[in-house]
Amino acid sequence: MKSNQLFVESNTLIPVTEGIKYAGSKLKLLPQILSLCDGLDITTVLDGFSGSTRVSQAFAQLGYAVVASDRSAWSHTVGNCYLRNKKQRSEYQELIDHLNSIAGHNGWFTENYGGFDFEGSAVQPDGSKKPWQAKNTRKLDGIREEIDRLNLDEHTKSVAMTALILAMDKVDSTLGHFTSYLKQWSPRSYNNLQLEIPKLFINEKENHVLKGDIFETLKDVRCDLAYFDPPYGSNNEKMPPSRVRYASYYHIWTSIIQNDEPEIFGAAGRREDTRDTVSGSVFEEFRKDEDGRFIAVKAIEKLIKEVNAKYVALSYSSGGRATAKELNNILKSNGHLLKVIEVDYKKNAMAGMKWTDEWLRDAEEPNREFLFLLEKKPT
Repeated sequence: MKSNQLFVESNTLIPVTEGIKYAGSKLKLLPQILSLCDGLDITTVLDGFSGSTRVSQAFAQLGYAVVASDRSAWSHTVGNCYLRNKKQRSEYQELIDHLNSIAGHNGWFTENYGGFDFEGSAVQPDGSKKPWQAKNTRKLDGIREEIDRLNLDEHTKSVAMTALILAMDKVDSTLGHFTSYLKQWSPRSYNNLQLEIPKLFINEKENHVLKGDIFETLKDVRCDLAYFDPPYGSNNEKMPPSRVRYASYYHIWTSIIQNDEPEIFGAAGRREDTRDTVSGSVFEEFRKDEDGRFIAVKAIEKLIKEVNAKYVALSYSSGGRATAKELNNILKSNGHLLKVIEVDYKKNAMAGMKWTDEWLRDAEEPNREFLFLLEKKPT
């Protein structure tokens, strides 16, 4: 059966989610992702590359039991904040008010990431550029030390840390990541740092938030539906091997979470552990193996084969290492392709729906994005 409908229709109410500015955010795609579940008998969901956790938040609010997994420390903290909350938002008001009252001071964050306003320019006398104005990094230094001093339980600390990150995200002077900074201060950077209670919801199910390699996660997780949105390596053959890895884009959030004052390098003040040679994901790998296959493509195949799930939802971009033909073969060899949704950003991220192999034609065009729903073969 083929459908030529222009938009994805679903009876599912799209929950309100919250997150930082994030290059990999699926906020605009939530209606399409959630629509993949229409008509499926599922109760448990794995969000295998949870990132900003917006997808996990949406599934949790719809009553699914969610496992959120990611490599990053900040994603783990944000996931704990939203997915493991059992309290009313008002119960955190006293804590947030207290943190807002903390005086700022010149600490490690101000020394490395705080800049002063020179007639609107973010360029400092030494030629460097900073992601925040110093008035806000001073508050960051004070609040971050206070959070540790309070000796909060794990979940309450995750709420405080998420509130701090969200507040810093609202006063930054970046394009949404931390590998380079603006020459002129952004208008929002002049605002004063002010923490707010995150948009929490009470979770009825026992969700789990995991940190680590996805293939280790798959050894211990069983679910009805697994959603994967891995960081695809570029298919641009001219892309240098030493390009900035995805983990580097949000290195400051890791430093804020861990408060470990790491060694940093480069104009952006990146953490040493985010150097291109050590922080890359196998899904970003540009090399081929001894059989001439891209390592990143083999990782996608391994992902689908090893996940213990009845259904697999997968995001795919035509700019990734895997060609449409390769991905089509991977999907077909591991189950039955139920749905393919083509994302059309020019039409406000709504999607046309295609079936069988028809999507292959459009996938030859640049900058196409697709969502797949696969029913896995019984193992």
